[in-house]
Order: sequence, then C-alpha cells, then structure tokens
Amino acid sequence: MSWLHRLRDAIGPAIPVTEPRLARWVVVDVETSGLDMHRDRLLAMAAIGLRVDWAAQRIDVQLADSFEVVLRQEQASSRDNILLHGIGVQSQLAGIDPPQALQAFADFVGSDPLLAFHSAFDQTLIGRHCRQHLGRTLRNPWVDIEHLCAVTHEQVQARSLDEWMAHFGIQCPRRHQAAADTLAECELLLRIWPVLSRQCRSWRDVQRLAAQRRWLMSRLH
Repeated sequence: MSWLHRLRDAIGPAIPVTEPRLARWVVVDVETSGLDMHRDRLLAMAAIGLRVDWAAQRIDVQLADSFEVVLRQEQASSRDNILLHGIGVQSQLAGIDPPQALQAFADFVGSDPLLAFHSAFDQTLIGRHCRQHLGRTLRNPWVDIEHLCAVTHEQVQARSLDEWMAHFGIQCPRRHQAAADTLAECELLLRIWPVLSRQCRSWRDVQRLAAQRRWLMSRLH
C-alpha cells in the first residue's frame, strides 16, 4: 500500500465543503452628491448585519451590528442635495477622512455578502472611492434587493424602493437618510423572506435567483 493510501485511511473519508448553516449578510445604503455613480461623490454610508439561519429558514436583523459614517468633503454638496438627504454643510466638512471611513467600512463588512436596493449604484460608488482612497476594491459579492423582490413577487408592479415599501406597508420616517433607508431595506428583506427561503437554501441559491431577474431585464432591453 502506498504512503498516499495509508494517509487517506488515517484521515478518513473526505468531508464535502458546504456553505455554513449560519451566515451573516450586510445590507448597505449610501448618500451621494448626485445620481451619477461614475462622477458624484460619496457622502455617507450605513450598513446593518443580518443573521441568516438556513437550517431554521430564519433571518434576523441585528440592530447592534450596525455601521454609519459621514465622509469628510473638501466642499459641501449643493443646497438641493442637502435638502434631500439632510447631511448639512458642517457635517460634510467635519466628517471622517475618506481613507479612514472606507477602511472602517471594509473592516465592518469583512468578506460577508452585501445587499442593497439597486445595488449597482452603491457598489460602483463604494468601489470607485475605495480605489481612489485605499488603492483597492472590496471583493464581497453583491445582490440587488430589487431583483429579489421582483423574482419572488412577480405579480407586483413595482420598481422603486418607495413603490415596494408602499406595497408591503413599510414606513420610513426619514427617507434618503442612509441609516433609515438601510433599515427599511432590511424590513423589505424580511417581507420577501418567506418566499425567498422556500426557493433558496444557500447564498449561492440567492445569487442564482437574482441572476434570473438580471437575465430577464437584459432580454427586455
């Protein structure tokens, strides 16, 4: 018997690698100086952790596991922009230095999956600023919450976050404020979870489900 066979016998049969039954997801929202994700500035970020128990098919919002930061700006955004998100001139000028803020965000999310409503916007803004200030991008996987809403509730004619919130009766007293919007998006995930958990048993399943919506939208356009 070769040494390789003896080693295999000593170790025993290989255990297949599977995704953990308990997982952490992070819901993210940003506030910016405008709607151009390739040119406008990142003003603030907020995030909340979710605990996903696949064995129990349960998801819980972890309010103690939250993050919020305002990035320091050399120049404050426009008056109309400030009226939208409520981050005033002094708050913008006295924020956290961008490299420090972005590193703190990277430390908070770790390698966990990230979710956001219309996530391409958040992912592009955060990625662009991470490249500029940290010299790298985050390698976390992203999923668009809107895609999950649409594929689990195909009969609902909604597109925007406000429309989905209205459909489920979700209240958000301070819309366009990153921390409040993040909490509203967490609640939206809770509402679609019963359907989502019946169709998915892992994060990879969630990614595949969201990809169905992306494929359909690409065919329509």
